[in-house]
Amino acid sequence: MLAACFALNMFGRGLGDTYVVFVLPLERDYGWTRSQLTSVYSIYLLMHGFTSPLVGMIFDRLGPRWVYTTGLACMCGAFFLAAGLSNLWQFYLFVGGMVGIGVSLTGMVPGSALIARWYRERLSTAIGIAFSAAGVGTIIFVPLTQHLVGEYGWRLAYRVLGGALLAMVPIVAFLVPWKRFYAGHPERVQSARVGGRAEGWTLRTATRTPLYWGLCQVFFFTASAMFTVIVQLVAFFVDVGFSPITAASAFGALGLMSALSVMGSGFTSDRFGYRQTITATFIGTATGMALLLVLTYLPSRLLLVLFVPIFGLCMGVRGPIVSSISTRYFAGPNVATIYGTIYASNAIGAAFGSLIGGLLHDLTGGYRAGLAVALVCVLIASTPFWTVPALKNFR
Repeated sequence: MLAACFALNMFGRGLGDTYVVFVLPLERDYGWTRSQLTSVYSIYLLMHGFTSPLVGMIFDRLGPRWVYTTGLACMCGAFFLAAGLSNLWQFYLFVGGMVGIGVSLTGMVPGSALIARWYRERLSTAIGIAFSAAGVGTIIFVPLTQHLVGEYGWRLAYRVLGGALLAMVPIVAFLVPWKRFYAGHPERVQSARVGGRAEGWTLRTATRTPLYWGLCQVFFFTASAMFTVIVQLVAFFVDVGFSPITAASAFGALGLMSALSVMGSGFTSDRFGYRQTITATFIGTATGMALLLVLTYLPSRLLLVLFVPIFGLCMGVRGPIVSSISTRYFAGPNVATIYGTIYASNAIGAAFGSLIGGLLHDLTGGYRAGLAVALVCVLIASTPFWTVPALKNFR
């Protein structure tokens, strides 16, 4: 079960994030501005976010088979269609809209709900492993896509990626034992564990708690900070003087570092505490952004080598921690619906960061203003674990 969630999240997020490789080729071919191109990614993230609550409700009612199969089919169609596009609005609709829906259907909203049916004591570790699939997908698919784009062009690259998704659709639809996975572990009781809520949490009661809004704040501002930077990171490395393959490889290495840290996020948060772990990762993220600022003044391979582990080892840790807290605190029959709305703040924040990063690049001709905004967002994102009592004392 965990392997299936891992694989589907890897393909969904990994292939969705390959858009960072297409930014420069599309800019050269069509002359679109950076903000126009990053807004495609913003739409992808917005669709991912706005559909997450709906995906949670559908999962709670119909189960994983329909959700995952539809998601893969949606992404498959989008990638094949993208190979023949020539207008910006078409990229908004298919690369932004359809890919966003597909990634939402194959992502961590259904994944976290499914994992919560099987794990209790090791829930944080299991969710961390599943979350790490996004980093593994980045490691695999971003350099691969860069190679395909460099050798054969961006249109053929989209066709190849679409073909990989097409091969997966019948496997997920007919060969994976979703009914048994959805049933959960025989000893795993699906009931709320906090406050004696035998009837379980509902979305309405969840939204009345400070913890719910604290998690939304963490997700929104973390994603805003990260995606102000990440969506243009390959282009950033090229602009400061590195080769395209070095830029894509560095981006892939970030995915490797992220995957390693996310896999261990459950252990570290259980060992040192949620608040201590998440605070340390915010410090590392801010340090990595400061190194990027230095790179705009002094391009150096040494600084790049320092940036990758410092930034990468902190990049994805917050997601599984927020997911683990949400599924533990709001356990019950509506856990996917509740977590879907919390996760929506993450995707909306990512869309905001992506758009702001592109706009600031167009307005200033560089990346420094965007990095400054990202650093402010990091500070705001870190505060709930020190100001919300339920998060300060969560175990």
